[in-house]
Amino acid sequence: MWVPTRSPAHPGDREPLTADERRSVRLVQTFGTFGSLMLAFGSLGAGAAPVLNPVNTLPVLRLFARIPTVSLALAFIGMIMLIAGWLLLGRFARPSRKRIVGRRELHRTLLLWIAPLVVIPPVFTRDPYVYLGQSEVLTRGMDPYEVGPEALGNGDPLVVGVANIWRDTPAPYGPLFLRIGSWITGITGEHVSGGILLFRLLTLVGLGVVVWVLPRLADRFGVPPSTALWLGVANPLVLFHIVGGAHNDALGIGLMLLGLEVGLRRLPYRVRGDSPPPRATGEIAFVVAGAAIITVAATIKLHAIVALGFFGVMIARRWYGGITDLLKAAAGMLVICAVVMTAVTYGVGLDYGWVNGLSTPTKLWNWIAPTAEIGQLGGVLGVALGLGNHTAGIIAVLAVLSYLAAGAITVKFLWDSLHWRYRPMIGLGVSVGAFMLLHVAMQPWWLLWAIIPLAASAGTSRFRVLATGMTVVLAVLIPPNGSPFDGRLYTLPQAYFAGGLVVLGALALLWWRAPAVLFARTDPDDLLRPPGPARRGHRRGHAEGPDSADTGGDTSRPTESAPEASGAATREDAPRSRP
Repeated sequence: MWVPTRSPAHPGDREPLTADERRSVRLVQTFGTFGSLMLAFGSLGAGAAPVLNPVNTLPVLRLFARIPTVSLALAFIGMIMLIAGWLLLGRFARPSRKRIVGRRELHRTLLLWIAPLVVIPPVFTRDPYVYLGQSEVLTRGMDPYEVGPEALGNGDPLVVGVANIWRDTPAPYGPLFLRIGSWITGITGEHVSGGILLFRLLTLVGLGVVVWVLPRLADRFGVPPSTALWLGVANPLVLFHIVGGAHNDALGIGLMLLGLEVGLRRLPYRVRGDSPPPRATGEIAFVVAGAAIITVAATIKLHAIVALGFFGVMIARRWYGGITDLLKAAAGMLVICAVVMTAVTYGVGLDYGWVNGLSTPTKLWNWIAPTAEIGQLGGVLGVALGLGNHTAGIIAVLAVLSYLAAGAITVKFLWDSLHWRYRPMIGLGVSVGAFMLLHVAMQPWWLLWAIIPLAASAGTSRFRVLATGMTVVLAVLIPPNGSPFDGRLYTLPQAYFAGGLVVLGALALLWWRAPAVLFARTDPDDLLRPPGPARRGHRRGHAEGPDSADTGGDTSRPTESAPEASGAATREDAPRSRP
């Protein structure tokens, strides 16, 4: 029997916050909670409410649906307050500080900020209505990969809330998710609000898995767990789109990370050039279980299958990291994936027809997707030059080129990770992020498939600044009801201007009431080491200890003393490599 010890890549223990810092954190929690409440009340009039809205029968609350501009302003106030609260909280989650906010306080923050969003109508999207319609198709014995929700009849209560573009399209989701959805619609029947609530609770289950797994993975890869939780879970994209939008991505991401955590449990550490330690009791069983869980995640959303490739690299590096080791690991991953995928697909009463539905999202050309925007620009230029409108053809070509580019990026990071140039977890985040970012229907919450794994493994301040900036920009791009407000664009500037004034007043009040430490520049004495030029934390040379647990200049721990191969805890019953 082995007992796991502290990871050699452990980021180190930190001192508790001072009294002023604790008070600042509590004020930020309260500030964000008020923002969450504002978003919740605003969603009653500016969210993606059901067509047959039960709120319209409730005294007082039905007023919000009659004042949509005011409701939109309230929702915008809540959005900005949550974003501002998250940024301020991040001051106490920086890994370069001697004192950072504890995980307990972050859990408390999450509960306070999420609770008001649990019982509201969907915001920023109408996807949950698609979940209901496509799940009901399966409940009634039809194939959701052959017909769309309109097969239920356009007057069906579970169809009227589905956007027209998705009514006749097959489901793009995995078979396990649709079977779970059919259980939900079997319980709620034609009660749309009840179905939305159960789908949101399913999302919260997935988010709970992320909250449990993410700090453990971060601890393995040398990132402070509090930092990972702040960036990966308290993130406004999670609050707005995963919780508020009830998207199934939380379940897919949670199971993917859980599979990695389980699979890494008994893999030993080793440094490049050292002899691999003997196999531990139960090591193969944990590897198989981890790969199986990742495959189950892919039956929710197929994006999770990329993790199998990088998990295979971790296993190959556990041995000698040669081509033979990689091929053996790849063969094992392929067999496990095929067995589990087939078992789940046929076990839920479907077949591999679900693969045909994977192209469904390409029907939507999202204006925030770089690939779609380039295609639209090409179409406009074609019209201006008298060549005709070939937007669809251009986007189709760009979509193929984008997939090839994302595939090439994935192959590069697989190869570089095998040769110890990158951590496999970083390769996973970048590769999935490339597929998401280059998709013609890219959505803001899709990038969480990259941000969350990277939050647990990329320790550089450069990455955090980039991820923070992208989060802030993407969080405000889509209005709360998911509509472009065609024909009434004037509503947006009116609501945003009014909301902006209120937010400025709220921030001024917070600045007046909060201790100086909340807004003041961090004292150099509070840092683990004096500020200096950031070292390269993602990629490192052979001489400094390949793939060591460097935190990119954010901590004082020397990189050479923290080896990392698989990210697993060391074993007491097996030889371990030298630090």
